[in-house]
Amino acid sequence: MFYGAVVWDPWLIVAQIVCLQCLYYITLGLLLSILVGTRVSRMSLVYFFDYVAVTTTTVTGWCVIASFLLSSVAGAVYMFYLIERSKKCLDFSATLYIVHLFICIVYGGWPSSLTWWIVNGSGIAVMAFLGERLCIKRELQEISLPRYRSKLGDLWRVAVFDSQRYLWGPSPQRALSNTKYD
Repeated sequence: MFYGAVVWDPWLIVAQIVCLQCLYYITLGLLLSILVGTRVSRMSLVYFFDYVAVTTTTVTGWCVIASFLLSSVAGAVYMFYLIERSKKCLDFSATLYIVHLFICIVYGGWPSSLTWWIVNGSGIAVMAFLGERLCIKRELQEISLPRYRSKLGDLWRVAVFDSQRYLWGPSPQRALSNTKYD
């Protein structure tokens, strides 16, 4: 993708949002199964979408919080590969968490827990900031150009120097060496 060409492609944007959302939930599910699945007898969607599971009063709640925050770090890495532009990271992070908010409202009602809002606010901040940092690091890398000399460049160089020689006369070094000019 060329960065200079600004083309508005809605299908690309929708595909990026869907991919980012799917990768986020796959990572969240993996982390929840590792951190929470070992502590509870049965995993369910409650840990994904119900604000009651995000609590600081139990160890399981802290594992849910850690899963959400680690998923936001993984989401930043996904944005580094999927989005590739630092100025789009905040938009895609906000979109991911707004979609997550809508799913949570449909599943368990309006999140009334302050802990849920702090965890998800921190998650969006971590994902946006880290994603921007990673993308900026890539954008600021030097573009390496090959050091090959082309024949066209050599011809141009000869033409320019030859025209200068005929306009201003021979260089002092050539005049001293008694070299005959064509």
